[in-house]
Amino acid sequence: MRIEELIIDGFKSYPVRTQITGWDASFNAITGLNGSGKSNILDAICFVLGITNISQLRCQNQQDLVYKRGQAGVTKASVTIVFDNSDKDKSPEGFKDTDQITVTRQVIIAHSSTTNKWLLNGRKSEQKTILSLFQSVQLNINNPNFVIMQGRITKVLNMKPPEILGMVEEAAGTRMFEEKKAKALKEMGKKDKRVQTIREQLNDEIEPKLDRLRQEKKNYIQYSNLQADLERLARILQAHDYHTAERRYDEKEVEIAQKGQEEMQLKRDLAALEKELKEKEQEHQSTIEKRDQEMGRNGKLSTMQNQVDALGKEVVKARTQAEIKENSITSENKKVAELEEELRSLQGNLKEKVAKEAQLKESHTEIENEHKAAQAKLSSAEELLQTLLTGLSSNAKTATVTGGGKQDFSHSSRLIAHQDNQGGYLGQIADAKSCATAAAADEQQSQVKLDMAQKELATLEKRFKEVKNEVNDNAARLERLRGEADAVRTQLERCGWNQEQEEQGTQALENLKHQIRLVGNGREAVRRTLGRLDFDFRPPKPNFDMSAIKGPVASLIRVSEENLDKTTALEIAAGGRLFNIVVKDEVTGKDILDSKQMQKHITIIPLNRISPFQPAADQTRTADSVKGATRALQLIGYPAEVKRAMEYVFGAIYICEDTKSANQVTFGGAKLKSVTIDGDVYDPSGLLTGGAKPTSNGILVGVQQLATAENKMKALQQQLAKVEENWYSDAAGNAGERRPSKVRMRWQGLRQQLEIKEHELSLLEKQVEGSNAAQIWSEIERRTQEVASITKAIVAAQTQQKEAQTECQRLEKDMKEFKNNKDGKIEELKASIKTQTAALQKHDVILKTRNRDMKTSTLEREQIEEDITKQEGAIEEERSNIDKLGKELHDLNSKVRAKEAEQAAADLKLKEERANLTKYDDRIHAIEQSITGIKKDITDNHTALEQNPRDIAQLKKERVAARNMMTQLERQHEWIPDLRDTFGKEGGEFDFSNIGQVIDRATRLEEQKKGMKRKGDPKVMTMLETVEKRETECKKNLRTVLSDKEKIEETIEQLDQHKREALQTTWTKVNKDFGDIFAELLPGNFAKLQPPEGKDLMDGLEIKVQLGSVWKQSLTELSGGQRSLIALSLIMSLLQFKPAPMYILDEIDAALDLQHTQNIGQLFRTRFKGSQFIVVSLKEGLFTNANVLFRAKFRDGTSLVERTAQRSTSSLYDKDDRRARRD
Repeated sequence: MRIEELIIDGFKSYPVRTQITGWDASFNAITGLNGSGKSNILDAICFVLGITNISQLRCQNQQDLVYKRGQAGVTKASVTIVFDNSDKDKSPEGFKDTDQITVTRQVIIAHSSTTNKWLLNGRKSEQKTILSLFQSVQLNINNPNFVIMQGRITKVLNMKPPEILGMVEEAAGTRMFEEKKAKALKEMGKKDKRVQTIREQLNDEIEPKLDRLRQEKKNYIQYSNLQADLERLARILQAHDYHTAERRYDEKEVEIAQKGQEEMQLKRDLAALEKELKEKEQEHQSTIEKRDQEMGRNGKLSTMQNQVDALGKEVVKARTQAEIKENSITSENKKVAELEEELRSLQGNLKEKVAKEAQLKESHTEIENEHKAAQAKLSSAEELLQTLLTGLSSNAKTATVTGGGKQDFSHSSRLIAHQDNQGGYLGQIADAKSCATAAAADEQQSQVKLDMAQKELATLEKRFKEVKNEVNDNAARLERLRGEADAVRTQLERCGWNQEQEEQGTQALENLKHQIRLVGNGREAVRRTLGRLDFDFRPPKPNFDMSAIKGPVASLIRVSEENLDKTTALEIAAGGRLFNIVVKDEVTGKDILDSKQMQKHITIIPLNRISPFQPAADQTRTADSVKGATRALQLIGYPAEVKRAMEYVFGAIYICEDTKSANQVTFGGAKLKSVTIDGDVYDPSGLLTGGAKPTSNGILVGVQQLATAENKMKALQQQLAKVEENWYSDAAGNAGERRPSKVRMRWQGLRQQLEIKEHELSLLEKQVEGSNAAQIWSEIERRTQEVASITKAIVAAQTQQKEAQTECQRLEKDMKEFKNNKDGKIEELKASIKTQTAALQKHDVILKTRNRDMKTSTLEREQIEEDITKQEGAIEEERSNIDKLGKELHDLNSKVRAKEAEQAAADLKLKEERANLTKYDDRIHAIEQSITGIKKDITDNHTALEQNPRDIAQLKKERVAARNMMTQLERQHEWIPDLRDTFGKEGGEFDFSNIGQVIDRATRLEEQKKGMKRKGDPKVMTMLETVEKRETECKKNLRTVLSDKEKIEETIEQLDQHKREALQTTWTKVNKDFGDIFAELLPGNFAKLQPPEGKDLMDGLEIKVQLGSVWKQSLTELSGGQRSLIALSLIMSLLQFKPAPMYILDEIDAALDLQHTQNIGQLFRTRFKGSQFIVVSLKEGLFTNANVLFRAKFRDGTSLVERTAQRSTSSLYDKDDRRARRD
């Protein structure tokens, strides 16, 4: 296929239809000036060939392909190529019958978007069809080897050996091998994934499942064995149930006979009890009458008791008041100590404030004097300046000049004015001398005062020496007392006790005692409600073991907080047995009855003789499975030693939350007695009792309350004992009173000692302060300060004299200088006044600050003096209160002793009166207890007589139930009648001696069976076989995949071998052509391709050039033209190895001179026969060798093309001068 005609319409710089015809079959050249549109012809050809990368057409988008982007009225770019298809051997598949093939591609702009349109032989076609057509004749524009641009020449020159090898591979067509290799590698990757998938399936799914199924198989076998064991144990348990029912049947027969005999005995006992009750009531009445006669029925005992109680309250009240007073005195003493400590602190602060105020006053006086001096100096300087300027002093009257003349301010007149008005320098000199004179007079006066003060000070010091021993004694006494007080205070702090502990301990003791009284009262109140549980028994003989008596059943029961709502049901379930007495054995019970101490009828439960009822195992299992039903024994707590007694009392009775669960327990499969929490009784015999829930708290609730109170009382007593352990000593004082602990006693003694020492110290300090020696010493200190002040005044007067003399000398000097330099001196004086004014302002701020400090210090001192006065008054007031409280405490203590004596006398009389009446009360109490017991026995007998028929009926029902159970078991298990004689035989199959172990083993196996139900699947064998087959299949697939993988690897090795062979062949051919073409382009020289030194062909190829007889080491040693020829030679040799029907070259001769360009043209004609060349060039040496030359021109904004036929090598054209037309 060769280009025969090119039609361009609206494409880039060709706005109108341009038809370019007369293309030569072998060599065509296109030339023209820059911008004339010559390269657009190549772009148009590439456009039709289906290029997809628009940027290679020097455009940003498809709109740039349309003339002026569609802005000039042209909205469509269309390019058509007419191909010559006369060579049928090279025709595309499907086009052998067509001599010409026309391909058109259009870009249409519509609404800011572009669309592509393809035409094949005038018919609309798809892009992939067009691209397939071109690819079939080796014109793949998107991976072209037939299009060579100028940039590619440079690219080839910069290629590395692997890249040059890649060009040879493209020419050899080994890319096909690479594609097959890539496909094989891809397939191998899939195989690897398949291997991974199969292995993951084996490891993560099949093998774990196999392990699980094998374990399930093992479990299934274990489950089968366990089931067999369970069936064997079930036979033993069923035989035991049958044996138990049979035994129960026989026992009920005996019990029914016993109940008949008991009824007769109860009737006889009831008649005897009623007779005895009548006799006891008569005796009770007669005893009361005798006691009343003895008491005189005048309420004497009650009055005496009330009197004792009233006196006891008064004693407690008086003691409480005394304790309050004592605590108040302690608190007041503590407060006085604190106030005295604060007073000492205030006095110390006052001394500091007085000293500080004196210092501030002295400093203030100095600063004030300095300020006055500075002010006077400034005033003097200002007056001097005014005098010097105006001739008048500020203190003189204004001078006027008569006769209308002007004032005379000459030096002479000013000097006269200074002299007349005592102003100016003369006035200041006179003031300085006057100041010196006054300072001398002050010095003399101060010296006189100093002499007098020193004489008085000497006299005072002489008097102080006379009383110095007294001063030393007082100081020593003060120091000793302070040391003793500090020592006692240190001991008090280290003794292990303090005031806070004392107060906290007192409060803790009172609180604990109060709580114990409250808990004790509550405990007694509860105990009074539990009178029926009283069991007072004294040992009947020496060495009697009281621990063998456990007590009433109710007192042994403990009910947890969450089960308190079930106490009513528990009491009804236990019935009268709650009041039975539990003892260790029958011997203990006999001793109790023989002692004749019991005032009422009692029933004794000997632990070693009772036989609790044990329900059958299936009954218990059935009842336990009922929701809301709990066995009574599981709801209570009790000592382990009375377990048999509790089993005897509660038996197999169940406590139910509602009637539904009670029905299921009693009338369902369990057939056991039950009681609801509302108190309704369900009996398996069919008897129902209840209907109303008791409203009062029951016995068991009271027992729990009593136990709680006892525990609380015990805890409080332990806390009290712990507090008293630190509070009291083990020894008792007078009248049995407990003494404080050693630590507290030591603390109390030390506290008292400290109060005494502090009081002595206070008295001594007041005494010392008022002594003659103290007054003399105070006067000495005052006189000493006065001497120091006078001395300081003398020094100040002397300093003033010196300063005045110095000032006088300075003024005389200034006056002389003023006469010689008036203006300069005035300016100096002004500057001095300015400096003094600024200094005076700063000094004024300092003076104000000191004034403020003085006022603040004075106010603080006055406040402290006021606080001291108030503190002294408060101390006196507190001491007065302490004296008053002490007197009141003394009176209260006397009152307490008097009231205690009065109470003791009244209590003695009360005890004597009670002793007279005790014998009657004891007898009456004993008779009342006997009557109560008899009435209880009568009530119990009546209840027993009423209950006896029901009990007999219940026993008959239980006998029938036992018979029914036997019958039911015989029907369910046919083997029972045949083997019943062997039940219970020791050593046989149905040996019940270890029935508890059998039940436990059956229970464990049943629990194990429940846990194995999910694992014991009979289908596990089939599932295991299926999974094992699946495992075999997966492993087989894995082997197949691994075998395929090996084959693929072998294929890849073969492809690599074929590729190497093809490359070797191609390299040999290309290398030969490369050398020949280069020698033809550059005669006398040679070039070749060879692997890099020390490497193989597959590692790459590099270019070696021989210029003359010298082989160059690198292409950088060549000129630009030589390097371009090398690149062109390599490209031409590659093209010649596998020629394409058409080649497009764009300015490949840019770097070549004319001779080389002509050689290239000659090369195209001689070496590439049969291929059509389209070359764009600006050099005449190239396009003059072309058979047909197309010249592009640019006129009026459009491109034009002219054709020139230079020579003809084709018979396709009749005219060599055929030109391109423009429609």
